[in-house]
Amino acid sequence: MGTKRILSLLLSAALLMGILAGCGGNAAAGSSPSGPAQGTDTVVVAMDPNSEPASGFDPAFGWGAGEHVHEPLIQSTLTVTNTDLTIGYDLATGYTVSEDGLTWTVTIRDDVSFTDGKPLTAEDVAFTYNTVKTSSSVNDFTMLDYAEAADETTVVFHMTRPFSIWPYTMAIVGILPEHAYDSATYGSNPIGSGRYTLVQWDRGQQVILEANPDYYGEAPKMRRVVILFMEEDAAFLAAQAGQVDVAYTSATYSDQSIGGYTLAAYDSVDNRGFNLPAVPAGTDSQGRTVGNDFTSDVRVRRAINMGVDRQEMIDHVLNGYGSPAYSVCDGLPWYNEASEVAYDPDGAAALLEEAGWLLSDDGYRYKDGVRAQLNLLYSTGDSVRQALCADFANQMEELGIACTLEGVGWDTAYDRALSQPLIWGWGAHTPMELYNLYHTIGDTGSAQYTPYSNPTVDSYMDAALASTDLEESYELWQLAQWDGATGVTQEGDVPWVWLVNVDHLYWVRDGLRIAEQKIHPHGHGWSIVNNVDQWSWT
Repeated sequence: MGTKRILSLLLSAALLMGILAGCGGNAAAGSSPSGPAQGTDTVVVAMDPNSEPASGFDPAFGWGAGEHVHEPLIQSTLTVTNTDLTIGYDLATGYTVSEDGLTWTVTIRDDVSFTDGKPLTAEDVAFTYNTVKTSSSVNDFTMLDYAEAADETTVVFHMTRPFSIWPYTMAIVGILPEHAYDSATYGSNPIGSGRYTLVQWDRGQQVILEANPDYYGEAPKMRRVVILFMEEDAAFLAAQAGQVDVAYTSATYSDQSIGGYTLAAYDSVDNRGFNLPAVPAGTDSQGRTVGNDFTSDVRVRRAINMGVDRQEMIDHVLNGYGSPAYSVCDGLPWYNEASEVAYDPDGAAALLEEAGWLLSDDGYRYKDGVRAQLNLLYSTGDSVRQALCADFANQMEELGIACTLEGVGWDTAYDRALSQPLIWGWGAHTPMELYNLYHTIGDTGSAQYTPYSNPTVDSYMDAALASTDLEESYELWQLAQWDGATGVTQEGDVPWVWLVNVDHLYWVRDGLRIAEQKIHPHGHGWSIVNNVDQWSWT
C-alpha cells in the first residue's frame, strides 16, 4: 500500500473520531473493541458512500426504492416483506382486488400520526402515490392510473393494467404527509410516521436516526442509529479502532480478523451474470449495433451455461462467501428450481461441436474459418466483477473459446452491452425483475441486452401480472422460467448466464445481536438495517 493511501486512511480514521465525538460519542472510550461504540441502546454502522441518498430521504425521489431496495425506516409503508419474502402488513390492515385486477382497495390503521402530531389518513396515502407516480425517476409506476381516498381509512388504487405484484411495490413506498410536503426541502427534513426520525444529516459523512417516541408499533430496542458513509478500507480501519459496531466489507478482507469482531455473512440474491445476445449481429431501430453472431446460437449459450464451474468462482474469487446463481431470483418464492444446471464441461464441448465449432490444434474452436470468441466487459473500478470476469474467461478458454477482457465505464457500457456480454448485478424483492429481463419490450429496458423474445414466456408473465391472487401468480412466474418444454433456463433459451450470488459481509462487534435477516437484494447498503429496531446488545 502506497504512502499516500496510508495517509488517506489515517486521515479518514481521524475524521471518523471527530464525527463520533461531535454526535455525542466518546471516541476515546469507544476505541476498545470490547464494548459498543456509543452505548447499549445505540449502534454505529459503516456503509458504502454510495448508500447515501443523493436526493435525501424523500420516497418521491427514490428513498427506499430504486436499485438498492430497502425499508425507508423514517416513513411507514402499507405492506412489508417478511423474512421469507411473503407479504405482511405495516399501515395496511387488509386489501382486496377487483376481478379484473384494475382496482385495489386497501384499508389502513386509524391510530397513526406523523411526527408533527398530525394524523396519517388515506388522503396522505393517495397523495403519496399520486406524487411518486409523477416524480419518481427510479421506479416504474406506469401501472398506476391514480389513487384516491374513499374515506379516512380506505385508499383505492386505480390501475392502468392488472398488476398482481402491487403488494411488493407497496412495501417500498414510504408515506408522505400531504400537509407538510415540499419537494424542495422534504428530503433534508423528512416528516414521517416510521420507527425512526432523522435528527442529523451531515452530507458525505453521517446520518443520525433516533427512535420515534410516538411510533404505533413495538418500541425500537435500538434507540439511536448512526450511519457513517465510508470507503471500504476506511470502514475496516474504523472497525480495527473499535469506532463502529458494524462495518460492511467484501471477500477481499474475509481472510483478515479483527479482535472483538466477527465476520458475518448474509445470504443475498445480489447476483452477477452475463447477458448473452440471442440474436445475430445487426443494427436496431435507433441505429445501434446489437446482437452477436456467436451467442445467437442457443447451443452456444447452453454450452456456456453448463461450462461454468460456479463453485470454483465462489471458492477462488469470493473466498467461499457466495452461492451459485442460476437465475435472477434464486431462493425467492417465485424461483423455479429447474433453473439449476450441473457443471459439465464435456457436455458443453459436445454442444459446441454440434453447433459446428470444432477444436483446432491451437486450442481454440473455429467454424467456417471464424474463431469462437467473446469480448467480455466489466465495470471499471469494480474489483469483484473484474475478478469474476477473468475467472469466467479462463473457464471459457478451457472450452476453446477465446476471450478478451475490457473495463468500461457505465457511460459507454450500456451501448456496448447490446452486442457484447457485460457482467451485471441484479436481484430484487419483486418478480418484476424477471419481467424486465425476459419480457419482449422492444428496444428499451433491460431486455434489450439480449434482446430476447419468446411468446410463451411472455404469456406466462402477462398471466402472472393479471392474476388476482399474489401467491397463485408465483406458479406462473415459475412456468415462465421453465414449463417442461419452454422457458429461459438451460433446456430453454438461456439468454443470460448467471454466475454467483454474492454474500453480503459485515464486521459485527461481539455482543451485538443482529435480528434475523431476510435475503438481501442487490446493493450492499441499507438492507442490513431493515430491522435495526430489533437489534440488541447482550
